[in-house]
Amino acid sequence: MIVEQVQKPTIGYVHSLESFGSVDGPGIRFVSFLQGCRMRCEYCHNPDTWNIGGGTEYTPRQLLDEALKYKNFWGDKGGITVSGGEPLLQIDFLIEYFKLAKEEGVHTCIDTCGMPFTTREPFFSRFEELLKYTDLILFDIKHIDTKGHQRLTGMPNENILEMARYLSDRDFPVWIRHVLVPERTDYDDYLYRLSDFVASLKNVQKFEILPYHKMGVYKYEEMGIRYRLEGIEPPTKERVENARRILRTAEYTGYLDS
Repeated sequence: MIVEQVQKPTIGYVHSLESFGSVDGPGIRFVSFLQGCRMRCEYCHNPDTWNIGGGTEYTPRQLLDEALKYKNFWGDKGGITVSGGEPLLQIDFLIEYFKLAKEEGVHTCIDTCGMPFTTREPFFSRFEELLKYTDLILFDIKHIDTKGHQRLTGMPNENILEMARYLSDRDFPVWIRHVLVPERTDYDDYLYRLSDFVASLKNVQKFEILPYHKMGVYKYEEMGIRYRLEGIEPPTKERVENARRILRTAEYTGYLDS
């Protein structure tokens, strides 16, 4: 007797959805914030995404059907973005979701900090497969210094910088993001080092400075988690402009032609 095995659908765990995102890639985006992250960034404004395996379950088809309800609003440049949490922790779900999206002609974007990246298998082959269906990566470089990154996020950054170099070698389109945090990343020495690193990459279309804010502090109080940046205020306008000058963000204009 032959028993046919029925393949179970791939399940993604979604924290929340945003129908009309305007800051997570080009144009108007349908943004899915996936559940789960292994980093513990001191300034994280979504600690409720940390728990792996929580959230609402979706199949790739279900999530795309939800996204396509808003397709008429996307215009020529809009599409879907997957953020988090850390979306690369659910890479098999991303592959299926983006593959379906490309069949519908939808622009696809990943917002990631690169933490899960490794050239070891099985991740690396899955990552290369994912890139086939991905149009753009928003790459959040938390800290250029290894020790500073460890203090800020609880994780080292060598594999993250390796991912940035790999994407550069592939000439894969990237927008770099960097959160400017007083007493953590807002030091000229770190900024010059980050500037030199990003300048060594050949695929950066845009470079954004995101000033640190305290909008998610209330979540820590609700969840009973100590907020480790207590007493640190957002950077001044002068320090933000200083960072933009050192990082030469105005020079990265490839996004205007894409």
